[in-house]
Amino acid sequence: MPVELTYPHIVKEPGKPARLERHPRTRVAMIVMDYQGRGWSAEEIVRQYPYLNLAEVHAALAYYHDHQEETDQEIEAETAEVERLRRTTPESWMCTFRTP
Repeated sequence: MPVELTYPHIVKEPGKPARLERHPRTRVAMIVMDYQGRGWSAEEIVRQYPYLNLAEVHAALAYYHDHQEETDQEIEAETAEVERLRRTTPESWMCTFRTP
């Protein structure tokens, strides 16, 4: 009989990204991107986001290591969407405004 793992601090609803229970807008993938992309340690992530605690960050990383393929796909899809928007969205006039 398979055992279902649960992760403290993590909520995973079918068809939705894994997220922090106490901070529903903070997804596991966001923490993973800081950990991998910026090279931040769990402690540094807590310093950068003081609303998080170390247990939440470690739980997110543990969840990632057990669900790496799923989380990596989420990150890849998000990155592709950002690139698509970057290519198809006209540059704002505010980005080109220069002061004398």
